[in-house]
Amino acid sequence: MNLARLLSETAARNPGKPAVVFEGTPCTYGAFDREVERYAAMLHAAGVGKGDRIAVQLPKRMEFLFLHFASLSVGAVTLPLNADYRPEEVEYFLSDSGASLFVTDGERFARAAGAIRGLRGVRTLLLDGGGGSGADSLFDRLSGAPAGFRRGWPADGDDPAMICYTSGTTGRSKGAVITHRNLVSNMLALHDAWEWTGNDVLLHVLPLFHVHGLNVGTHGSLYAGSTIVMHRKFDPGRAWDALEADGCTLFMGVPTVYQRLMGEWEKRERQPDLRGMRVFISGSAPLSDSLFHRFERATGFRILERYGMTETGMIASNRIDPAQRKAKSVGYPLAGVDIRVAGEDGADVRPGEVGEVRIRGDNVFRGYWGMPGKTAESFVDGWFRSGDLGFLDPEDGGRLYLVGRAKELIITGGYNVYPKETENVLDAHEAVKESAVVGLPDEEYGEKVIAVVVQKEGSAPVPPETLVAHCKRHLASYKCPRQVFIVPDLPRNAMGKIRKNRIVERRRDGTPL
Repeated sequence: MNLARLLSETAARNPGKPAVVFEGTPCTYGAFDREVERYAAMLHAAGVGKGDRIAVQLPKRMEFLFLHFASLSVGAVTLPLNADYRPEEVEYFLSDSGASLFVTDGERFARAAGAIRGLRGVRTLLLDGGGGSGADSLFDRLSGAPAGFRRGWPADGDDPAMICYTSGTTGRSKGAVITHRNLVSNMLALHDAWEWTGNDVLLHVLPLFHVHGLNVGTHGSLYAGSTIVMHRKFDPGRAWDALEADGCTLFMGVPTVYQRLMGEWEKRERQPDLRGMRVFISGSAPLSDSLFHRFERATGFRILERYGMTETGMIASNRIDPAQRKAKSVGYPLAGVDIRVAGEDGADVRPGEVGEVRIRGDNVFRGYWGMPGKTAESFVDGWFRSGDLGFLDPEDGGRLYLVGRAKELIITGGYNVYPKETENVLDAHEAVKESAVVGLPDEEYGEKVIAVVVQKEGSAPVPPETLVAHCKRHLASYKCPRQVFIVPDLPRNAMGKIRKNRIVERRRDGTPL
């Protein structure tokens, strides 16, 4: 149950096959595995062992992957950090996790040096050399690693493999402790659900510091023996070209990526030949009904939407058969994953009723690092409380639909409003590109519904009152926004999730959106 060992076994079966083609440069499975072993020897020589935390803050590059799998090989725990984190954030993550090693580059180290100087027990390795910076050179360490080292794979199924910090939209960010069993069970479930094989070629445009790009895309492809065509950054025009030119069969993105792909598609004089493509997959944020249909009308492909969380990996997925995919639904539980929908009293709601989605299975994380209280709050009788509101369709085999976050629920005049329902109506308007619906304090109603809307490029400006009227034609009045604000874009985190708390904070402060 050591993930790195499983992937090394895949490499042994496919030594000459390209594992990753990074920015046009291929790295075979054999070469990839040898680099991982070399990095593991370096870590072992540096005294890194089972249970030690290794924080990695690097831009997207092959060294990130070598370090990650080397860390798992020696039983250590990878702590992937967003390359854009500010010094204060880096200091918190290193301190909170008790990391013993921080691997970064000169630019980020120079930025964070002042903030992390007081931390004890943290050594720093620089990708681009030490140079009197007070940190060691990664490549000097590699050249000094002992020859003939063989990995011992000391970590097993229930040992931690990663600590992935949640977005931290409220309070302190929490470090989700993810075990080898969590990663392996989820990888195997996706392998079956998406019929992943060695014949697949994944176009990889996502960050490596996030579970979507690393745990889902990279782990899954390497286990299957697929080839990953990896771009350092996402560019919609280049992505369309690569899907055709590189013989890609798989693509994974977030809704923002699909929005930009469609914007590029509609500008192109020649559309790419997609006959080799097998499936487009979306996750990390809800995919709007309008974008789902817009993409299908343009390309002929029905996006496969799935549902996951940092704490649980992937939970549910639409079927691989396009005919069984539906807009606004995240599909059915993956193999080995149990889902129930509970009311405020903790009992299951009736099928079709909205409640909190709760999850159980080998995919569910071990707990929050150093936060036993938060961990205890997140579980009820062995079920993880997702904080997501949804319902199971009794007439469609228990298909799961999500309607929003429990903390985003708006109660106005005693009525419950699920923001996603109002957003779906707004997004269906021909002039709306995307929207976010939130609740603001109101003396009369407790909360009032407001909407923040981004209009489509090139569309004629639509007055806010027109959008309110549009909602009233499709929804009960209490679900309709009292105010609509037109903005150039919505605030997002690194993975494209809309930061609704930022919208609420700005409206309360009177700050322009």
